Amino acid sequence: MRHLTRSMALAHFLSLLIIFSSLDVLSYGNVSKHQNETLQTMIIQACNNVEDHSSCLLNLESRLADSGHRSPTSILRAALEATLNEARLAKEMVTTFNSLSISPREQIAIEDCKELLDFSVSELAWSLGEMKEIRAGSKNVHLEGNLKAWLSAALSNQDTCLEGFEGTDRKVETFIKGSLTQVTQLIGNVLTLYSQLHSLPFKPQRNSTIKSETESMVFPKWITDGDKELLLSRPKGKHIDAVVALDGSGHYRSITSAIDEAPRYSNRRYIIYVKRGVYHENIDMKKQKTNVMLVGDGIGVTVVSGNRNFMQGWTTFRTATVAVSGKGFIARDMTFRNTAGPENHQAVALRVDSDQSAFFRCSMEGYQDTLYIHSLRQFYRECSISGTIDFIFGNGAAVLQNCKIFTREPLPLQKVTITAQGRKNPHQSTGFSIQNSYVYATRPTYLGRPWKEYSRTVFMNTYLSGQVQPRGWLEWYGDFALNSLWYGEYRNHGPGASLSGRVQWPGYHMIKDASVANFFTVGRFIDGRSWLPSTGVKFSDGLAN
Repeated sequence: MRHLTRSMALAHFLSLLIIFSSLDVLSYGNVSKHQNETLQTMIIQACNNVEDHSSCLLNLESRLADSGHRSPTSILRAALEATLNEARLAKEMVTTFNSLSISPREQIAIEDCKELLDFSVSELAWSLGEMKEIRAGSKNVHLEGNLKAWLSAALSNQDTCLEGFEGTDRKVETFIKGSLTQVTQLIGNVLTLYSQLHSLPFKPQRNSTIKSETESMVFPKWITDGDKELLLSRPKGKHIDAVVALDGSGHYRSITSAIDEAPRYSNRRYIIYVKRGVYHENIDMKKQKTNVMLVGDGIGVTVVSGNRNFMQGWTTFRTATVAVSGKGFIARDMTFRNTAGPENHQAVALRVDSDQSAFFRCSMEGYQDTLYIHSLRQFYRECSISGTIDFIFGNGAAVLQNCKIFTREPLPLQKVTITAQGRKNPHQSTGFSIQNSYVYATRPTYLGRPWKEYSRTVFMNTYLSGQVQPRGWLEWYGDFALNSLWYGEYRNHGPGASLSGRVQWPGYHMIKDASVANFFTVGRFIDGRSWLPSTGVKFSDGLAN
């Protein structure tokens, strides 16, 4: 009932926002009494469900008074500024809990929380910058996609923080949760307000037309003019910034050493060539390392291998053999592997928090939780992913195109599930789109199950082998999320693609309309036309191969 009431309120609120969006050019002194009441409703909505409601309202009123201007945009901006401030305070607060931790797992979880809140602070700051550009009249049509992607990521980081306390007595988690609740609610409110004002599901942007790839290309700020030509060809000596080789023939013997020496917040592509060999190391590429590209000698030839796992006391977030967080990461011709095995449960091979990141001809090998598409926009082309349980999971916005998905032998009584997408809010722009790919299931397999309430995954034009079960999809527990998830299939083929026995959940869709399927393509779902051309990675921006 609570969800129904909130939905009705938001629908009413959307109509008010559309009516009064034109107020952006008016000063507070010029608005009518009725218009001012409507703007006041926006302020109340920005503080909806926040525990310290009165303080939140006073904070927003103060910020608006300082600006001397009231409009939908100014209210959204003030709400975002207040949210950013709360996130910074929460990050400072988390550092005080180190003294309360009594176990290594708790200490790791606290470190996770600090890093994840740092992610949120950055993503909120980026969003605030985009709002200022929109306010200044920027005609870059990709700004809105950026802002929604970053707010979506910021909303989920706090959940990942708290999930890290699984396996503890939960006492420290209880303290931290109280401090994170308001941050999460404030981000959710800003995302809701922004989404209701600026977008509708499965509809093209107003006044938008499809342009050629060259015409529609808007390179991110971190791309240089020479990147496309450089990346289209196999890197030669003159293009390489660093060489890693186990035999000592390069600049470094470990990938970590090369990354440590890479520039911080680079405005140009920094290419690290990793020669053939198996590199036994755990790589954690922090957000300061932007524009990094790893190039190997091929799948199974250049391999990064680790075995961190949940049973050793690591959080799932920290089990990754390779973790990348800096914007604009690219990898090609490499394998990322976690050898922990199914008996050690969560064990990530690759975790990605890198916005506008791309993986070309790479392999992710593991068992449970192999590929952690944690947050932000990601693209995978001609990659191989193998695992047992939820082995493609997280809450990023990702398209996997022309990829091969392999199942492995799970523990007894376990059911093989390919995806576990973690969208927690209907306004998040996240989800998984698996397109023109191949599911080679060698044991009874399900396409996915709903990790969070608004889980979203589609399989399109993909081959499904005979071991894909007739039901297609699996419950998480009971009827959780079956009404609110968004799962779909569009023109799949192969012996496991028949839709006659599929689940009858309200949230499951047999997609028949190409315009709906087109929403989940590279061009629209991850705004790929604006950044993928500059990476040199092959892609199809529509439904065709």
